[in-house]
Amino acid sequence: MSPVISIRNLSTRFGETWIHHRLDLDIEQGEMVSLVGGSGSGKTTLLRQMVGLLSPTEGEILLFGEPLFGGGVARERALRQRFGVLFQHGALFSAFSVFDNIAFPLRELGRFDEGVIHDLVMLKLAMVELLPRHGRLMPAELSGGMIKRVALARALALEPELLLLDEPTAGLDPDRSDSFVRLIRMLGEELGLTVVLVTHDLDTLAGLSTRVAVLADQHIVAYDSVDAVIRMDHPFIRNFFLSERSARALQNVKHHC
Repeated sequence: MSPVISIRNLSTRFGETWIHHRLDLDIEQGEMVSLVGGSGSGKTTLLRQMVGLLSPTEGEILLFGEPLFGGGVARERALRQRFGVLFQHGALFSAFSVFDNIAFPLRELGRFDEGVIHDLVMLKLAMVELLPRHGRLMPAELSGGMIKRVALARALALEPELLLLDEPTAGLDPDRSDSFVRLIRMLGEELGLTVVLVTHDLDTLAGLSTRVAVLADQHIVAYDSVDAVIRMDHPFIRNFFLSERSARALQNVKHHC
């Protein structure tokens, strides 16, 4: 079986600056992979390349064994329906209600009548532990935690096989962050999702990751379980994983790997 994501010899240049250089990465079905790296290392750039929002300067990205680009509009659109994305700040449409935000990808698909769309939106709200009445709210009326849940419901609207998350717990207080991590882990297990997340939060990483990919020196310098990665000798890994705060956060990892 092909990896869900396969990246080969990927290089990215902005102006005269190389962000990635000959980067390789394979993510297998059912993995929950945290992508970590220092500021400016290109984590979010790489995540955006995985979903086709940015093109690499060189190299190839395959999703489900197929090239991300090429083969016609219909093929690209069908491929994109197999993944969902949760952006860092939710990226909800401010002029749409919660219901209409979640319904948006279903309506764009053009396959369902409004009765079916209503039932599917109610199902997605329940999946992220929100109530039907929350569908009437506008984004401006939502707390930070609710924005994340609505954005997650929208990302899951087309029942994707792959879920990509950019800093999913950024801006949440510890209780809401822990609750959201539990929700993602539960949905990932129940739906059989492959999950890729960019995060700098060690509690989120410890709560979700089956593997960690460390981006440094323009490529992936480590890709393994959390326990294996923290034993590797690299300056970023020492600074990121081996502080006193890191040790406390990673005590949870044995319960979730």
